[in-house]
Amino acid sequence: MSLRTRLTLLFTAIVSVLLALFCGLLFKLADQYREHQFQERLLAEATTAGHLLLSQERIGPTLYKLLDKNHLTVLPEEEIIIYNTQNKLVYESGTDYLTLTPENLNHIRQSRRAVWKEANREIVGILFNDHQQPFVIVASAVDTYGTRTVMNLGKLLGVGWCVMIGLLLLAGRFFVGRMLRPISRINRQIDAITASNLSLRLPEESQGDELTRLVQRFNRMLSRLEEAFRLQRSFVSSASHELRTPLTAITGQLEVSLLADDEPDELRATLRSVLEDVRGLNRMANGLLALANASMDASAVPMAPVQLDTLLEQIRLEFQRIQPTYTIYLNIDSNTKGTPIWQMMGSEALLRTAFFNLLDNGGKFSPDRTVWVQLTSQDAAIQLTVHNTGSVIAPDQLAIIFSPFQRGRNATGHPGHGIGLALTERIIKLHQGQIQVDSSVDAGTTFTVILPH
Repeated sequence: MSLRTRLTLLFTAIVSVLLALFCGLLFKLADQYREHQFQERLLAEATTAGHLLLSQERIGPTLYKLLDKNHLTVLPEEEIIIYNTQNKLVYESGTDYLTLTPENLNHIRQSRRAVWKEANREIVGILFNDHQQPFVIVASAVDTYGTRTVMNLGKLLGVGWCVMIGLLLLAGRFFVGRMLRPISRINRQIDAITASNLSLRLPEESQGDELTRLVQRFNRMLSRLEEAFRLQRSFVSSASHELRTPLTAITGQLEVSLLADDEPDELRATLRSVLEDVRGLNRMANGLLALANASMDASAVPMAPVQLDTLLEQIRLEFQRIQPTYTIYLNIDSNTKGTPIWQMMGSEALLRTAFFNLLDNGGKFSPDRTVWVQLTSQDAAIQLTVHNTGSVIAPDQLAIIFSPFQRGRNATGHPGHGIGLALTERIIKLHQGQIQVDSSVDAGTTFTVILPH
Protein backbone atom coordinates (compact mmCIF):
# COMPACT_ATOMS: atom_id res chain seq x y z
CA MET A 1 0.00 0.00 0.00
CA SER A 2 1.40 3.36 -1.03
CA LEU A 3 2.01 6.21 1.39
CA ARG A 4 -0.61 8.28 -0.43
CA THR A 5 -3.26 5.61 0.13
CA ARG A 6 -2.29 5.09 3.78
CA LEU A 7 -2.41 8.81 4.55
CA THR A 8 -5.73 9.17 2.73
CA LEU A 9 -7.29 6.29 4.66
CA LEU A 10 -5.87 7.53 7.95
CA PHE A 11 -7.13 11.06 7.35
CA THR A 12 -10.56 9.76 6.30
CA ALA A 13 -10.79 7.39 9.27
CA ILE A 14 -9.97 10.11 11.79
CA VAL A 15 -12.40 12.63 10.31
CA SER A 16 -15.14 10.00 9.83
CA VAL A 17 -14.90 8.95 13.50
CA LEU A 18 -15.08 12.57 14.64
CA LEU A 19 -17.98 13.24 12.26
CA ALA A 20 -19.80 10.11 13.47
CA LEU A 21 -19.38 11.25 17.07
CA PHE A 22 -20.74 14.67 16.15
CA CYS A 23 -23.74 13.17 14.33
CA GLY A 24 -24.44 10.81 17.24
CA LEU A 25 -24.23 13.66 19.72
CA LEU A 26 -26.53 15.80 17.59
CA PHE A 27 -29.07 12.95 17.31
CA LYS A 28 -28.92 12.34 21.06
CA LEU A 29 -29.44 16.02 21.87
CA ALA A 30 -32.35 16.23 19.44
CA ASP A 31 -34.02 13.17 21.01
CA GLN A 32 -33.52 14.55 24.52
CA TYR A 33 -34.96 17.90 23.45
CA ARG A 34 -38.00 16.16 21.91
CA GLU A 35 -38.54 14.13 25.06
CA HIS A 36 -38.22 17.19 27.29
CA GLN A 37 -40.65 19.23 25.18
CA PHE A 38 -43.21 16.41 25.07
CA GLN A 39 -43.01 15.94 28.83
CA GLU A 40 -43.62 19.67 29.27
CA ARG A 41 -46.73 19.38 27.09
CA LEU A 42 -47.96 16.40 29.13
CA LEU A 43 -47.35 18.37 32.32
CA ALA A 44 -49.34 21.26 30.91
CA GLU A 45 -52.20 18.88 29.96
CA ALA A 46 -52.26 17.39 33.47
CA THR A 47 -52.19 20.81 35.12
CA THR A 48 -54.97 22.11 32.85
CA ALA A 49 -57.11 19.07 33.63
CA GLY A 50 -56.64 19.67 37.35
CA HIS A 51 -57.69 23.28 37.12
CA LEU A 52 -60.75 22.56 34.99
CA LEU A 53 -61.95 19.44 36.82
CA LEU A 54 -60.84 19.90 40.43
CA SER A 55 -60.65 23.62 41.19
CA GLN A 56 -63.47 25.73 42.61
CA GLU A 57 -64.49 26.96 39.17
CA ARG A 58 -64.68 23.51 37.69
CA ILE A 59 -66.56 22.10 34.73
CA GLY A 60 -68.21 18.74 34.39
CA PRO A 61 -66.34 15.64 33.17
CA THR A 62 -68.64 15.28 30.17
CA LEU A 63 -67.96 18.81 29.01
CA TYR A 64 -64.20 18.38 29.57
CA LYS A 65 -64.16 15.18 27.52
CA LEU A 66 -65.98 17.00 24.77
CA LEU A 67 -63.49 19.88 24.86
CA ASP A 68 -60.54 17.51 25.05
CA LYS A 69 -61.77 15.39 22.14
CA ASN A 70 -62.29 18.42 19.88
CA HIS A 71 -59.19 20.35 20.92
CA LEU A 72 -56.89 21.08 18.00
CA THR A 73 -53.70 20.44 19.96
CA VAL A 74 -54.72 17.13 21.47
CA LEU A 75 -51.79 14.73 21.71
CA PRO A 76 -51.77 11.37 19.88
CA GLU A 77 -53.38 8.61 21.97
CA GLU A 78 -53.66 11.00 24.89
CA GLU A 79 -55.07 9.74 28.17
CA ILE A 80 -55.68 11.64 31.43
CA ILE A 81 -56.43 9.78 34.69
CA ILE A 82 -57.21 11.32 38.11
CA TYR A 83 -57.16 9.48 41.45
CA ASN A 84 -58.14 10.70 44.91
CA THR A 85 -56.36 9.97 48.18
CA GLN A 86 -58.10 6.56 48.47
CA ASN A 87 -56.73 5.54 45.06
CA LYS A 88 -60.24 5.70 43.61
CA LEU A 89 -60.65 6.72 40.02
CA VAL A 90 -62.10 10.23 39.82
CA TYR A 91 -61.73 10.88 36.12
CA GLU A 92 -60.55 8.98 33.04
CA SER A 93 -60.51 10.30 29.53
CA GLY A 94 -62.00 6.99 28.39
CA THR A 95 -59.27 5.56 26.20
CA ASP A 96 -57.82 3.09 28.74
CA TYR A 97 -54.31 3.04 27.26
CA LEU A 98 -52.59 2.98 30.63
CA THR A 99 -52.89 0.84 33.76
CA LEU A 100 -51.60 2.32 37.02
CA THR A 101 -50.64 0.38 40.13
CA PRO A 102 -50.78 1.58 43.75
CA GLU A 103 -46.98 1.67 43.69
CA ASN A 104 -47.10 4.18 40.82
CA LEU A 105 -49.56 6.38 42.72
CA ASN A 106 -47.54 6.28 45.95
CA HIS A 107 -44.38 7.16 44.05
CA ILE A 108 -46.11 10.20 42.52
CA ARG A 109 -47.38 11.33 45.96
CA GLN A 110 -43.89 11.03 47.45
CA SER A 111 -41.99 12.82 44.66
CA ARG A 112 -44.92 15.18 43.77
CA ARG A 113 -43.87 14.77 40.13
CA ALA A 114 -42.85 11.61 38.29
CA VAL A 115 -41.86 10.94 34.69
CA TRP A 116 -41.45 7.55 33.11
CA LYS A 117 -41.96 5.65 29.90
CA GLU A 118 -43.69 2.41 28.98
CA ALA A 119 -42.88 1.17 25.48
CA ASN A 120 -43.35 4.22 23.25
CA ARG A 121 -45.77 5.97 25.66
CA GLU A 122 -44.54 8.98 27.62
CA ILE A 123 -46.12 9.35 31.13
CA VAL A 124 -46.15 12.33 33.52
CA GLY A 125 -47.74 12.15 36.96
CA ILE A 126 -48.26 15.11 39.34
CA LEU A 127 -49.76 15.70 42.76
CA PHE A 128 -52.51 18.34 42.40
CA ASN A 129 -53.90 20.10 45.51
CA ASP A 130 -57.22 21.95 45.25
CA HIS A 131 -56.99 23.20 48.89
CA GLN A 132 -59.23 20.36 50.05
CA GLN A 133 -57.42 17.13 49.26
CA PRO A 134 -54.57 16.15 47.00
CA PHE A 135 -55.30 14.34 43.74
CA VAL A 136 -52.98 12.34 41.54
CA ILE A 137 -53.24 13.36 37.90
CA VAL A 138 -51.50 11.20 35.26
CA ALA A 139 -51.22 12.36 31.65
CA SER A 140 -49.80 10.08 28.95
CA ALA A 141 -49.52 10.10 25.18
CA VAL A 142 -47.40 8.86 22.28
CA ASP A 143 -45.13 11.42 20.59
CA THR A 144 -45.67 10.12 17.09
CA TYR A 145 -44.73 13.31 15.30
CA GLY A 146 -41.69 14.10 17.45
CA THR A 147 -40.32 10.55 17.21
CA ARG A 148 -40.80 10.50 13.45
CA THR A 149 -39.06 13.86 13.15
CA VAL A 150 -36.06 12.66 15.20
CA MET A 151 -35.84 9.42 13.20
CA ASN A 152 -35.89 11.38 9.97
CA LEU A 153 -33.11 13.56 11.37
CA GLY A 154 -31.12 10.41 12.18
CA LYS A 155 -31.56 9.11 8.63
CA LEU A 156 -30.52 12.47 7.24
CA LEU A 157 -27.42 12.50 9.44
CA GLY A 158 -26.56 8.94 8.35
CA VAL A 159 -26.89 9.76 4.66
CA GLY A 160 -24.92 12.97 5.17
CA TRP A 161 -22.20 11.04 6.99
CA CYS A 162 -21.87 8.57 4.10
CA VAL A 163 -21.75 11.38 1.54
CA MET A 164 -19.13 13.24 3.57
CA ILE A 165 -16.98 10.09 3.83
CA GLY A 166 -17.00 9.78 0.06
CA LEU A 167 -16.08 13.44 -0.35
CA LEU A 168 -13.35 13.06 2.28
CA LEU A 169 -11.83 10.15 0.37
CA LEU A 170 -11.69 12.19 -2.82
CA ALA A 171 -10.49 15.38 -1.11
CA GLY A 172 -7.97 13.49 1.02
CA ARG A 173 -6.49 11.70 -1.97
CA PHE A 174 -6.25 14.99 -3.86
CA PHE A 175 -4.63 17.00 -1.08
CA VAL A 176 -2.33 14.16 0.05
CA GLY A 177 -1.22 13.83 -3.55
CA ARG A 178 -0.40 17.53 -3.62
CA MET A 179 1.46 17.25 -0.32
CA LEU A 180 3.49 14.27 -1.54
CA ARG A 181 4.24 15.79 -4.94
CA PRO A 182 7.54 17.33 -3.68
CA ILE A 183 8.58 13.89 -2.40
CA SER A 184 7.89 12.36 -5.82
CA ARG A 185 9.97 15.12 -7.41
CA ILE A 186 12.76 14.47 -4.91
CA ASN A 187 12.64 10.74 -5.72
CA ARG A 188 13.05 11.46 -9.44
CA GLN A 189 15.97 13.77 -8.75
CA ILE A 190 17.59 11.23 -6.43
CA ASP A 191 17.34 8.56 -9.14
CA ALA A 192 19.40 10.84 -11.39
CA ILE A 193 22.27 10.95 -8.87
CA THR A 194 24.81 8.16 -9.32
CA ALA A 195 28.38 7.51 -8.26
CA SER A 196 29.62 9.21 -11.42
CA ASN A 197 27.78 12.51 -10.81
CA LEU A 198 27.77 12.99 -7.06
CA SER A 199 28.19 16.71 -7.64
CA LEU A 200 24.46 17.00 -8.40
CA ARG A 201 22.34 18.47 -5.60
CA LEU A 202 18.64 18.62 -4.90
CA PRO A 203 17.09 22.09 -5.29
CA GLU A 204 16.34 23.61 -1.89
CA GLU A 205 13.08 25.48 -1.42
CA SER A 206 12.72 28.55 0.78
CA GLN A 207 9.66 27.43 2.80
CA GLY A 208 11.72 26.07 5.68
CA ASP A 209 9.38 23.12 6.25
CA GLU A 210 10.27 19.50 7.03
CA LEU A 211 10.82 18.60 3.36
CA THR A 212 13.21 21.52 2.94
CA ARG A 213 15.20 20.42 5.98
CA LEU A 214 15.21 16.85 4.59
CA VAL A 215 16.60 18.11 1.28
CA GLN A 216 19.25 20.15 3.09
CA ARG A 217 20.36 17.15 5.13
CA PHE A 218 20.40 14.96 2.01
CA ASN A 219 22.57 17.51 0.22
CA ARG A 220 24.96 17.60 3.17
CA MET A 221 25.11 13.80 3.07
CA LEU A 222 25.89 13.96 -0.66
CA SER A 223 28.70 16.41 0.08
CA ARG A 224 30.16 14.01 2.62
CA LEU A 225 29.83 11.10 0.20
CA GLU A 226 31.41 13.12 -2.59
CA GLU A 227 34.30 14.04 -0.31
CA ALA A 228 34.68 10.40 0.76
CA PHE A 229 34.71 9.21 -2.85
CA ARG A 230 37.21 11.93 -3.76
CA LEU A 231 39.48 10.94 -0.89
CA GLN A 232 39.12 7.29 -1.83
CA ARG A 233 40.04 7.89 -5.45
CA SER A 234 42.92 10.12 -4.44
CA PHE A 235 44.04 7.61 -1.86
CA VAL A 236 43.95 4.67 -4.26
CA SER A 237 45.69 6.64 -7.02
CA SER A 238 48.42 7.99 -4.74
CA ALA A 239 48.90 4.69 -2.91
CA SER A 240 49.23 2.81 -6.20
CA HIS A 241 51.80 5.30 -7.42
CA GLU A 242 53.80 5.25 -4.18
CA LEU A 243 53.72 1.47 -3.92
CA ARG A 244 54.75 1.03 -7.55
CA THR A 245 58.05 2.89 -7.07
CA PRO A 246 59.60 0.65 -4.38
CA LEU A 247 58.19 -2.48 -5.99
CA THR A 248 59.75 -1.50 -9.31
CA ALA A 249 63.07 -0.84 -7.58
CA ILE A 250 62.97 -4.19 -5.79
CA THR A 251 62.04 -6.03 -8.97
CA GLY A 252 64.81 -4.33 -10.94
CA GLN A 253 67.49 -5.09 -8.35
CA LEU A 254 66.47 -8.73 -8.12
CA GLU A 255 66.37 -9.17 -11.90
CA VAL A 256 69.84 -7.60 -12.26
CA SER A 257 71.18 -9.88 -9.51
CA LEU A 258 69.75 -12.95 -11.22
CA LEU A 259 71.24 -12.03 -14.60
CA ALA A 260 74.65 -10.95 -13.32
CA ASP A 261 77.28 -13.23 -11.86
CA ASP A 262 78.07 -11.04 -8.86
CA GLU A 263 80.41 -11.74 -6.02
CA PRO A 264 78.91 -12.67 -2.62
CA ASP A 265 79.75 -9.23 -1.23
CA GLU A 266 77.91 -7.55 -4.10
CA LEU A 267 74.95 -9.91 -3.64
CA ARG A 268 74.83 -9.07 0.06
CA ALA A 269 74.88 -5.36 -0.78
CA THR A 270 72.01 -5.91 -3.22
CA LEU A 271 70.08 -7.87 -0.61
CA ARG A 272 70.66 -5.12 1.98
CA SER A 273 69.32 -2.56 -0.50
CA VAL A 274 66.29 -4.75 -1.24
CA LEU A 275 65.75 -5.26 2.50
CA GLU A 276 65.80 -1.50 3.06
CA ASP A 277 63.24 -1.05 0.27
CA VAL A 278 61.07 -3.80 1.81
CA ARG A 279 61.25 -2.10 5.21
CA GLY A 280 60.28 1.19 3.62
CA LEU A 281 57.43 -0.61 1.86
CA ASN A 282 56.35 -2.10 5.19
CA ARG A 283 56.40 1.32 6.85
CA MET A 284 54.34 2.71 3.99
CA ALA A 285 51.80 -0.14 4.31
CA ASN A 286 51.50 0.49 8.05
CA GLY A 287 51.04 4.20 7.38
CA LEU A 288 48.34 3.51 4.80
CA LEU A 289 46.54 1.23 7.23
CA ALA A 290 46.71 3.85 9.98
CA LEU A 291 45.51 6.51 7.53
CA ALA A 292 42.52 4.35 6.60
CA ASN A 293 41.68 3.76 10.28
CA ALA A 294 41.89 7.48 11.03
CA SER A 295 39.47 8.24 8.19
CA MET A 296 36.61 6.40 9.88
CA ASP A 297 33.68 8.06 11.63
CA ALA A 298 34.37 9.47 15.08
CA SER A 299 31.49 7.43 16.53
CA ALA A 300 33.32 4.21 15.55
CA VAL A 301 36.47 5.13 17.48
CA PRO A 302 36.47 4.02 21.15
CA MET A 303 37.09 7.04 23.39
CA ALA A 304 38.44 7.06 26.94
CA PRO A 305 40.06 9.62 29.27
CA VAL A 306 43.63 10.38 28.14
CA GLN A 307 46.21 12.21 30.27
CA LEU A 308 48.19 14.19 27.70
CA ASP A 309 51.15 15.15 29.91
CA THR A 310 51.76 11.50 30.81
CA LEU A 311 51.33 10.44 27.17
CA LEU A 312 53.92 12.99 25.97
CA GLU A 313 56.42 11.85 28.63
CA GLN A 314 56.03 8.27 27.43
CA ILE A 315 56.48 9.29 23.77
CA ARG A 316 59.61 11.31 24.63
CA LEU A 317 61.19 8.33 26.42
CA GLU A 318 60.23 6.00 23.57
CA PHE A 319 61.75 8.41 21.05
CA GLN A 320 65.00 8.61 22.98
CA ARG A 321 65.18 4.82 22.86
CA ILE A 322 64.38 4.49 19.14
CA GLN A 323 66.27 7.58 17.94
CA PRO A 324 69.20 8.21 20.29
CA THR A 325 70.43 11.06 18.09
CA TYR A 326 67.21 13.07 18.61
CA THR A 327 66.99 15.63 21.41
CA ILE A 328 63.48 16.44 22.65
CA TYR A 329 62.81 19.22 25.15
CA LEU A 330 59.39 18.79 26.72
CA ASN A 331 57.96 21.76 28.62
CA ILE A 332 54.70 21.31 30.52
CA ASP A 333 53.09 24.28 32.26
CA SER A 334 54.23 23.86 35.87
CA ASN A 335 51.22 25.69 37.28
CA THR A 336 48.86 22.92 36.21
CA LYS A 337 51.16 19.94 35.92
CA GLY A 338 49.70 16.72 37.25
CA THR A 339 46.16 18.06 37.52
CA PRO A 340 43.10 16.86 35.53
CA ILE A 341 43.44 19.93 33.30
CA TRP A 342 45.51 17.82 30.87
CA GLN A 343 42.81 15.17 30.60
CA MET A 344 40.62 14.79 27.51
CA MET A 345 38.39 12.17 25.91
CA GLY A 346 40.11 10.44 23.01
CA SER A 347 41.86 7.40 21.60
CA GLU A 348 45.26 7.03 23.24
CA ALA A 349 46.61 4.86 20.41
CA LEU A 350 45.66 7.39 17.70
CA LEU A 351 46.92 10.37 19.71
CA ARG A 352 50.19 8.54 20.33
CA THR A 353 50.57 8.05 16.57
CA ALA A 354 49.82 11.71 15.84
CA PHE A 355 52.25 13.10 18.43
CA PHE A 356 54.91 10.57 17.42
CA ASN A 357 54.64 11.72 13.79
CA LEU A 358 54.97 15.39 14.80
CA LEU A 359 58.08 14.72 16.89
CA ASP A 360 59.58 12.52 14.19
CA ASN A 361 58.87 15.15 11.54
CA GLY A 362 60.40 17.89 13.71
CA GLY A 363 63.56 15.94 14.42
CA LYS A 364 63.93 14.74 10.83
CA PHE A 365 64.03 18.25 9.38
CA SER A 366 66.06 19.82 12.19
CA PRO A 367 69.83 20.12 11.43
CA ASP A 368 70.80 19.16 14.97
CA ARG A 369 67.87 16.75 15.45
CA THR A 370 66.45 18.96 18.24
CA VAL A 371 62.73 19.43 18.87
CA TRP A 372 61.02 21.74 21.40
CA VAL A 373 57.62 20.57 22.65
CA GLN A 374 55.42 22.75 24.86
CA LEU A 375 52.08 21.84 26.47
CA THR A 376 49.91 24.72 27.73
CA SER A 377 46.33 25.06 28.92
CA GLN A 378 43.77 27.54 27.65
CA ASP A 379 40.22 28.29 28.80
CA ALA A 380 38.47 25.43 27.02
CA ALA A 381 41.31 23.69 25.20
CA ILE A 382 44.81 22.24 25.45
CA GLN A 383 47.51 23.59 23.15
CA LEU A 384 50.55 21.59 22.01
CA THR A 385 53.36 23.21 20.01
CA VAL A 386 56.19 21.31 18.28
CA HIS A 387 59.03 23.57 17.11
CA ASN A 388 62.25 23.00 15.16
CA THR A 389 64.80 25.22 13.41
CA GLY A 390 65.08 23.18 10.24
CA SER A 391 64.55 24.11 6.63
CA VAL A 392 61.68 26.48 5.98
CA ILE A 393 58.47 25.29 4.31
CA ALA A 394 57.59 27.52 1.38
CA PRO A 395 54.36 29.52 1.87
CA ASP A 396 52.75 27.91 -1.18
CA GLN A 397 53.53 24.49 0.30
CA LEU A 398 51.89 25.05 3.70
CA ALA A 399 48.42 24.14 2.40
CA ILE A 400 49.40 20.83 0.77
CA ILE A 401 51.68 19.21 3.32
CA PHE A 402 48.62 17.76 5.12
CA SER A 403 47.41 16.02 1.95
CA PRO A 404 48.25 12.32 1.56
CA PHE A 405 51.47 11.64 -0.39
CA GLN A 406 52.23 15.36 -0.69
CA ARG A 407 55.57 16.67 0.59
CA GLY A 408 57.10 20.13 0.62
CA ARG A 409 60.10 21.02 -1.50
CA ASN A 410 62.21 21.11 1.66
CA ALA A 411 61.64 17.35 2.05
CA THR A 412 63.97 16.49 -0.80
CA GLY A 413 66.65 14.15 0.45
CA HIS A 414 64.71 13.17 3.58
CA PRO A 415 63.07 9.74 3.90
CA GLY A 416 59.28 9.60 3.94
CA HIS A 417 56.20 9.10 1.82
CA GLY A 418 53.96 12.05 2.72
CA ILE A 419 51.67 10.04 4.99
CA GLY A 420 52.65 11.17 8.49
CA LEU A 421 51.24 14.72 8.48
CA ALA A 422 48.08 13.67 6.63
CA LEU A 423 47.53 10.96 9.24
CA THR A 424 48.19 13.43 12.06
CA GLU A 425 45.68 15.95 10.72
CA ARG A 426 42.95 13.33 10.41
CA ILE A 427 43.56 12.12 13.95
CA ILE A 428 43.39 15.66 15.32
CA LYS A 429 40.16 16.37 13.42
CA LEU A 430 38.78 13.06 14.63
CA HIS A 431 39.21 14.45 18.18
CA GLN A 432 37.44 17.73 17.27
CA GLY A 433 40.77 19.56 17.31
CA GLN A 434 42.74 21.84 14.99
CA ILE A 435 46.30 21.81 13.63
CA GLN A 436 48.20 24.57 11.88
CA VAL A 437 51.79 25.24 10.83
CA ASP A 438 53.89 28.41 10.73
CA SER A 439 57.28 28.49 9.06
CA SER A 440 59.74 31.35 8.59
CA VAL A 441 63.49 31.81 8.33
CA ASP A 442 63.74 33.71 11.63
CA ALA A 443 61.32 31.67 13.78
CA GLY A 444 61.71 28.22 12.26
CA THR A 445 58.82 25.79 11.82
CA THR A 446 56.10 25.39 14.46
CA PHE A 447 53.18 22.97 14.45
CA THR A 448 50.35 24.01 16.78
CA VAL A 449 47.69 21.51 17.90
CA ILE A 450 44.59 22.63 19.81
CA LEU A 451 42.47 19.92 21.46
CA PRO A 452 39.31 20.31 23.60
CA HIS A 453 39.38 19.37 27.28
